[in-house]
Amino acid sequence: MSNLSEISHCSEPVGRMRPEHVDLAKSPLVRTRARSQPVEQLRSDIRNVCGDFEIEPRDVSSGRVNGDVSTISVSRFQTAIVSLNAKRVLRDRNMIRRDPGEHLFLLIQDKGNCWIHQNETSVELTPGDMYLVDSAHSSEFVYNGADARQVSIHLPRAEMLHRFGGICTGGIAIDRTDPLFLAMRAVLTKIFSDDISVAPHHGEAFLSILGAYFRSVEHQDSLRDRASNGVLSRALCLIDRHAMDADFGPQRLAELLQVSPRTLQRQFGALGETVGKRLLAVRLDTARARLNSAEEGSGRNTIAAVAYESGFNDLSYFYRAFRDRFGMPPGDLRKKVSL
Repeated sequence: MSNLSEISHCSEPVGRMRPEHVDLAKSPLVRTRARSQPVEQLRSDIRNVCGDFEIEPRDVSSGRVNGDVSTISVSRFQTAIVSLNAKRVLRDRNMIRRDPGEHLFLLIQDKGNCWIHQNETSVELTPGDMYLVDSAHSSEFVYNGADARQVSIHLPRAEMLHRFGGICTGGIAIDRTDPLFLAMRAVLTKIFSDDISVAPHHGEAFLSILGAYFRSVEHQDSLRDRASNGVLSRALCLIDRHAMDADFGPQRLAELLQVSPRTLQRQFGALGETVGKRLLAVRLDTARARLNSAEEGSGRNTIAAVAYESGFNDLSYFYRAFRDRFGMPPGDLRKKVSL
């Protein structure tokens, strides 16, 4: 398999590196003979190589699909080359129960495009892209009837979990702008082109780079989590500080944090609430504390004064919100305190 394509020239800045797509069509080791056949036959061939998958043909009424499945050994891993022009291929929970997933499939898009839906994420693969599919999770591959070819390197799931932990499961797109993507592609080129006697060493090198990529992903996820937690912590502090200002709301809070309102709401979603609900709770708790601590008198200690100083500029709204939160109007609480 001498023409896993050339890696693009590395004189470009790293962020702009764009390797050419994998081209297996000219390799003498690959025997893809896409031909018209009953969809049941292609489904059976894929099941024997990759596991239980359902195929929806481009023309359902014909019951036929152009496709082919062939296998080769890449290093110590079985590899499948799948060509087809189906509308979509899917693997659901029933199929997983009948045929538990024992592999992670490293897909290399060789020809055409494919949308992969797995683990509540969607990724479009174009020629050259790589995606690690988890056969233990439901998945859907959408081709919309166009001709497509994919290389699937089968990595034992148990071994991958032992090596890398859960970060490698559930489906993960390999970012082709990452320098480690280029390193993986370079090693794959060697694996597909070198003598089989040295291929096992290249296979171990590939797994080492893949592990480095996973550690990088974990690190980036950790940084994002810390950044998210930092935004939420600062937001809570700012609410406590500015809640008594009736003009202070979600928009102003987002401006102070220098994040979008949508991002801010997503942070509060982790607490099961919204910025508005948090502000209202702080204002009501403040009003209740003030009503509990002072008897009614002239000036500052009237219910209206307490409401305005707690961040409310609408007295009728304050009464309604107070009753909803504490089960009594503020006047009844004032009477209980007096007694």
